[in-house]
Amino acid sequence: MKLLLPLVALAALAYAPNLVSDYGLGLLIGAVTYVTLANGWALFSGHTHYVSLATVAFYGTGAYTVAVLNETLPYPLVLVAAAVIGATMALVVGLSTLRLAGVYFVIFTFGLAELVRQLITWYEVNITGTLGRYIFLDVTARDIYWQMLALGAATIALTAYVHRSRLGLALRVIGDDEVVAAHSGINLARSKLIAFVLSATILTLVGAVASPRSVYVEPAIVFNPTVSFLTVIMALLGGANRLWGPALGAVPLFLIFEWLSSNFPDTYPIFLGLLFIAVVFALPDGVLAGIERLRASRKERTA
Repeated sequence: MKLLLPLVALAALAYAPNLVSDYGLGLLIGAVTYVTLANGWALFSGHTHYVSLATVAFYGTGAYTVAVLNETLPYPLVLVAAAVIGATMALVVGLSTLRLAGVYFVIFTFGLAELVRQLITWYEVNITGTLGRYIFLDVTARDIYWQMLALGAATIALTAYVHRSRLGLALRVIGDDEVVAAHSGINLARSKLIAFVLSATILTLVGAVASPRSVYVEPAIVFNPTVSFLTVIMALLGGANRLWGPALGAVPLFLIFEWLSSNFPDTYPIFLGLLFIAVVFALPDGVLAGIERLRASRKERTA
């Protein structure tokens, strides 16, 4: 039964594009995209409690990979290339920075996204003589939705596997106390690096799959830091250390964000900041943990 319900839901979501308008399909793509981003982010950060703001660095890298290679390679090979580039980039970054922790890691990951954006901007302006690229692919909005849905389902399945694996246990111990984890014989560097590379590869593929919808790509668009902040808020709201937590936070927040950006285009970042503060202070462990605490307190009162 636990497996049947998700499969039925997946089948319903796969059929959903046949029932909605073009605008509705756009909302579906956006919601599934952020569900996948939030789950991909939580695969590393949800267990280890390392708050990464590098989401858009990998997302933008995936989008730019498609923009650069879409005219020279078949589309499936472009996606493979994006995954390899994202994994390699995460491997290099992880080997050099995963010894950082706390606010230092947060600052570094935020700076990483800006560094990648500036490097690509410099290369485009000074080497290629242009800023921005067009993506000419015969990929429809429905194709993008189905690809993103498949990637999201694979990400949740991978997260479920990691939760039950020795890697997941190691990451949870690291998140609780790294000193205890080290004395327990856990290889801190290897465990964190594996999770970071898996997470970054997913984030890169999200950017690659979503990029044909934009048609035109440039650094200011695909390296927008709002993507990183929204992903963190969504994962934390639902519960970054729970299997369905990121999805629970991503869908309503995406719809709220769409409404705010449409009705308050100049001031919605203020609402976003206030929402982030509210999530951190009111629901530090996420909605699911809050519901569990509420149920436990009710049982104690009735006992």
